[in-house]
Amino acid sequence: MGPLTDAPTTTAEALALFDSCPAVEPDDMIGTWHGAEVPTGHPLDGLLAASGWWGKAFLDTETVHPLLFPTRDGTALWALNPVLAFAGLGPATRVPAARKLPLSRMIGALKPVLATRAPRARLRTTRYRGVDTATMIYDQLPINDVFHRIDDETLLGAMDLRGIEVPYFFVLRREDSLRLQ
Repeated sequence: MGPLTDAPTTTAEALALFDSCPAVEPDDMIGTWHGAEVPTGHPLDGLLAASGWWGKAFLDTETVHPLLFPTRDGTALWALNPVLAFAGLGPATRVPAARKLPLSRMIGALKPVLATRAPRARLRTTRYRGVDTATMIYDQLPINDVFHRIDDETLLGAMDLRGIEVPYFFVLRREDSLRLQ
């Protein structure tokens, strides 16, 4: 996905980049975005990649699908209910082996139970690190994903998760070619 996701960095370097980028308006987020982790040594590093996570869809400010996965044939995307899959995220981050499990196969096999058509997050403007910017707020989890703009097609996200002191970073690139099932 590019230089941000290819080389490990530190939380301090990722925060410096995040702080140097401009804020985003919620309406500018509308669309489908392909995601990738930015490795910083965070306890979550590797977990989303291992799960097979593809990205996020912002249909409007009230209709957000935070966890998209590709269908088996790769021609479409399906939305996963985050509360069913990641409610125990805190304890899982303390078990390094959890990132090495075949999570993508397990999630694919559990698709009938984990899939949702209902939105599971919404977009609002919040203040984070002194800047008002677009923030995806999960409906049922203590997680806010805060966004700054790298360029017109690329966003840097900082996941603010209750109970973990430093943000988890990821990149989103606009990719509207795949549609939700």
